[in-house]
Formats: sequence, structure tokens, C-alpha cells
Amino acid sequence: MSNAPKTRPKVPEGKSRFLITRQKEANEKGFVGYDTIWESFQKEQEYTTPKRP
Repeated sequence: MSNAPKTRPKVPEGKSRFLITRQKEANEKGFVGYDTIWESFQKEQEYTTPKRP
């Protein structure tokens, strides 16, 4: 095995319809995490009281 430091390849940003995934920087132990950003796909509507009969 070589004595080269272990590095992770840079991963491109992942995009789908409601989700974006980005690679974080490696920490001191070499762990590489990922950020996930969700876009809301549900719409909220203000509640109105129903009419009384």
C-alpha cells in the first residue's frame, strides 16, 4: 500500500425533483458527509371555518 493520504473524490451536486445533495468537506478524521436539502412539495392552505347549515 502507498503512504499517500486517503482522499475522497469530489462528487458533483446531485439534483432531483425535490432534493439537492451536496458533499461536505472532510473533517480531521477524513469523514466526508453530505448535505441534503428538501424542497417542499406540499402546499398549505389557510384553514377557513365551514359554513353553518
